[in-house]
Parts: sequence; C-alpha cells; structure tokens
Amino acid sequence: MSRRKFLKTSALLGAGTLTGPWLKANAQSGASGDGPVRILMGGYGPPTTSFSLALKRIGDRLTEKFGDDVDVRYVYNIMDVGYRGLEILSLVEDGILSLGYQSSSYMTDRVPELGLADLPFLFSSNQQARAAMDGEFGRRLAEAIEANMNYRILGYFENGLRHISNRVRPIRAPADLAGLKMRVLPSEVHSKTFSLLGADPRIMDLSEAIEGVIGGTLDAQENPFANTVTYGVHNYHEYHTETNHFYLSRPIFLHRQSFDSWPSEVQEEMRAAVADAVTIQRDMKDQEEIDAAEAIVAAGGEILRLSDEQLEAFKAAVQPLYDEARERYDPELLALVGL
Repeated sequence: MSRRKFLKTSALLGAGTLTGPWLKANAQSGASGDGPVRILMGGYGPPTTSFSLALKRIGDRLTEKFGDDVDVRYVYNIMDVGYRGLEILSLVEDGILSLGYQSSSYMTDRVPELGLADLPFLFSSNQQARAAMDGEFGRRLAEAIEANMNYRILGYFENGLRHISNRVRPIRAPADLAGLKMRVLPSEVHSKTFSLLGADPRIMDLSEAIEGVIGGTLDAQENPFANTVTYGVHNYHEYHTETNHFYLSRPIFLHRQSFDSWPSEVQEEMRAAVADAVTIQRDMKDQEEIDAAEAIVAAGGEILRLSDEQLEAFKAAVQPLYDEARERYDPELLALVGL
C-alpha cells in the first residue's frame, strides 16, 4: 500500500472511530462465532442526506435485531477524509468498507449493460424508473454488476431525475448549451449526450467538479436539485433548467466475501433492512427535491420549466444514442425498457 493510500485509509478509519485491528478482522468477523459481525457503511454526502439517513436506518435495524452480535459503524462522507467520491467503489471491493452506494454511471466502464440505463429521457417519471429498477431490468443489471465486480447488490437507492444548472445564461434549447464547459459523470453515454446537445462535456469526479464550480473554471453541471444544493452549487449558479434528462440509480453494494461469510440470519436481515431503507430513502428524496428547489429560488436562482415543445427539441438531438443502443444491447434487455 502506498504511503498516500495508507494515510487516507487511516483517516477513513479515524472518521469511523475504528482501529487497525477492527479493519483486519472486518472481512471474516462473525463467520465462525469469533465475535460480532463488523459492518462499516460509507457514502459521500453529509449525514443529513437521504442516503446517509438510509444507511443509519439499515444499521439501526441490524442493531435492534442482533444487539452486541453486530458492530455497525459509519463514514457518511469519504470526501471528508481525502477520498474522491468514485473511490467508494474500490473501498468496498477491497473490503475496507462493508457497504456503499454510488451512481451506476461510475460502473459503466466495467459493466457495459449499465450504459443502457444512462440513456437520456429513458424514463419519464420517478415512478416509471422505480418500477424498472425494482423489476426484471434492475435484476438483470444487478447480475451484470456482480459478474464484473466484487459485490453483492441488494437494491437501488434513487439519485433521481437530473437537471442542468450553469453560471452563464438560461437554457431553453440545445443551442443555449453551445460551448459551455459542463461537468458530466464518467459515462460514455453522458458525455455523448451533452456533445450532441452542443455543450463541451468534461468528465470529472464530484470533488473536482465542486472546485471547478467555486473557481469559475466550470460553466455548467447536471444533477438533481437536491445534489445541487447539498454540494452548494446553487450559490454559484443562477440558472437552472428542469430537464429531467437522466434518471440515475445508486446501487447498494456489499463486499462479496464479507457478506458471504456472515451468518445466514444476518444476511437475510441485511437484505430486509436494505429493502426497507430503499423505500424510506426514495420518500425522503422526493421531499429533498421540493426543499432544494425552494432553496435555489431563495438563493436568487431561476428555475425554468420547459414546455413539451421545448423538451422535444432536446429529445430529438439525442436520438443517435438510441440508434446506437439498439445495435449494442441485448434485445431482451432493450425490451425491458420498451426499446
């Protein structure tokens, strides 16, 4: 392990009020009755977000059920201890964290099937998207993730429908995006989407994007309103357009060897706890979006809501991505989302 990685990991353990022996015992603890099952859950947002509160919900349920037979701890925001948001993927794969979540777009380089879920305007509402992710489509994607990454997938939190914000001008048509330097997630589909819409997409991790927004080197970004407010972007971007262009899920993934080593009753309760937390998180997310829109306006921002005709112009511009998708993906998978 490099010195830099060692120092970051030490900081992570400190944030979780852990010690070195706790970490070393983590992966296999509880497998043969040699102590409590140790579970360290992590994310990349403040403790007040729906995601962090959902993690706490999971932990509380496990503790209520098993008492001292489980030892549950949290690192709500790995960015507070020097990690980038995307590094939660490796922290769980390596067993440093037991459980994490991340937007599925961050996995598309290793799980190509997830690129289908990235298509713009694939879902018209949260309800439609939830039905797909909780059904056969989500099950197939979970199988693909588990086949390519060292995880067990237990469900999907909701990052939700995303919108455009920028510091330059109102966005009412694709032409208004021309030349804007725009942060996008590490997804080929996301990058191509905004190229087709006329922007200058820049793939960046969240921490880098926040620096660009604050420093003025980045013109635009796209996120649910709740994320835009959580990370303070609304203090720097005046113009917001409710485009609903992508719907993102955040798979809930566990370190495979740790989960598989736990007693069956702990595994079963974890699955039930995650299912419960998903429902709670989505309900909280709905309210977060309402509250965040109010916070944007209160900060002096403007939220534009597009007419059907204006929205059709955005959809027409990205149709080449659908032509590519029909050539690239399994017809059975395409049929699960009506393509």
